[in-house]
Amino acid sequence: MQEITNKKLSIVLYGLLLLALASAAHADLPKEQAYSLFTQANRFFKEANSATGDPDRAQSFYEKAILNYEKIINVGQIKNPMLYYNLANAYFLKGNPGQAILNYRRAEKIGPDREIQKNLDFARSKRVDILKPKTEKRVLQTLFFWHYDFSLETRFLLTCLFFAVGCISLTVMIWFGRMAPTTAITAVFGVLTVCFLISVALETHRRSTTVCGVITAREVVAHQADWQNSPPSFKDPLHEGTEFDLIEQRPGWLHIRLSDGSDGWIPDNAAGLI
Repeated sequence: MQEITNKKLSIVLYGLLLLALASAAHADLPKEQAYSLFTQANRFFKEANSATGDPDRAQSFYEKAILNYEKIINVGQIKNPMLYYNLANAYFLKGNPGQAILNYRRAEKIGPDREIQKNLDFARSKRVDILKPKTEKRVLQTLFFWHYDFSLETRFLLTCLFFAVGCISLTVMIWFGRMAPTTAITAVFGVLTVCFLISVALETHRRSTTVCGVITAREVVAHQADWQNSPPSFKDPLHEGTEFDLIEQRPGWLHIRLSDGSDGWIPDNAAGLI
């Protein structure tokens, strides 16, 4: 993880710096301050990575880098996948996998990238809570593996590819008459196009209608109702990095659904929404 981060950092920060200077003119963050925050974040991050023999010093530098990144995001209103990626890396190396997963997912939502997905998967592997989906969902994940395992961008590209091959084979069939090979190819790629198109449409609709989140507190007790003294929903507390879908939001509380279908209420300051 650290090798990936160090290798990527110099490339990411210089690209972001140009974007920040271009965007800051329309935000509450002056260009000079945006430049200063970027350069400081870069220096703090590198110094933290270099302080491997002094954990306390490294933690201090990671915290300073995080503060700068978050100020750029919150004050400068600069939303960029690589900025969230750097912030997530700093959180992960500081020892906060919940905040890391939250910001990797924010980066992924804006601009999916192989490095983002790689680090997100690694951060997920460090979670305490291991939730297994319901049997019905596991069956669906097995039967329609391409819908659950392939990214939306991959499915969209495959849809275009299958459609193009289907059109070519249909054109050949029209010009040269029906032949068994071209008819079979047209039918197969027609079915694949429809299946992947439905998959893309479903995923696009899900993303536009579902709010997701990540638990960022070290641990939190989920309740059966939105008040502190209500019975707990689970035997054990939930831990940072656990992801959920938001069912409902009330003042001070979030009603969440986990990947295994269970649900509960948690304080809104124990999680972040994507």
